Formats: sequence, structure tokens, C-alpha cells
Amino acid sequence: MKTVSLKIDDSIFGETEKIPSRLSIPRNGYINEAIEYYKKVKKRQILEKG
Repeated sequence: MKTVSLKIDDSIFGETEKIPSRLSIPRNGYINEAIEYYKKVKKRQILEKG
């Protein structure tokens, strides 16, 4: 597994703290799931243009 450092807008970070807490899941897992979802959406958009 790789470590990534990134800067996030305060508003995005606030939501990123609230949602995993309410779901009782780790923030890291939530962010990984979000990135995986975004990656799938973008791949689909690329294929549709293609």
C-alpha cells in the first residue's frame, strides 16, 4: 500500500470527517472507496468518448 499526502479544501475535509464517523468506518477506507468510485466513473466516461 502506498502513502499519499494531499491538500483538501476545509469544506471537503469537514464532510470527509463526518460521513465515515457516522458510518463507523475508518476515514482511510472511506477515501479509498471514494477514489475507486471516481476512477470507475472516469473510465466509463473515457470509454463513452472513445
